[in-house]
Amino acid sequence: MISATAKSKISIGTTAAATDATSFAADTYTPISNVEDMGEVGSEAEILVGKYVDQDFVRKLKGSRDNGTMTIVVGRDAADAGQLALSAAEQSSLPFNFKVELNDKPNPTGTNSVFYFKAIVGSARHSLGGADDITKTTFALAISGAIIEVPATAGA
Repeated sequence: MISATAKSKISIGTTAAATDATSFAADTYTPISNVEDMGEVGSEAEILVGKYVDQDFVRKLKGSRDNGTMTIVVGRDAADAGQLALSAAEQSSLPFNFKVELNDKPNPTGTNSVFYFKAIVGSARHSLGGADDITKTTFALAISGAIIEVPATAGA
């Protein structure tokens, strides 16, 4: 079943150790408000290339995997606890726990898909724009390690 991103949520947790869905879920999360765009995430392998003079074709191997950098854009709200936590995390060199909850439950009593990951907040850039623009902040979340998905489930 396909779903829209509307009503999805992203929240920032703490720097607590987390390695699986249970330990990530046990963290305390602060919702980030006024999210306009949650960007993209996902695994991409480095492709290793070997060119050998005694062979006609290039040889390729799969190397390290990278879950990328999630760029989120928010309508700036200086009083929003989630945005304040992101700004504070950008000043830290530690990775923080994040929770993304989609709006994709299969039926009204089901549960939504949830993604958990650790990320370093690499930047917080303000877009001031023109007279009729909403002031925005773009945060870059450099994902460190695996993304753990808890799939949506159908309720009774």
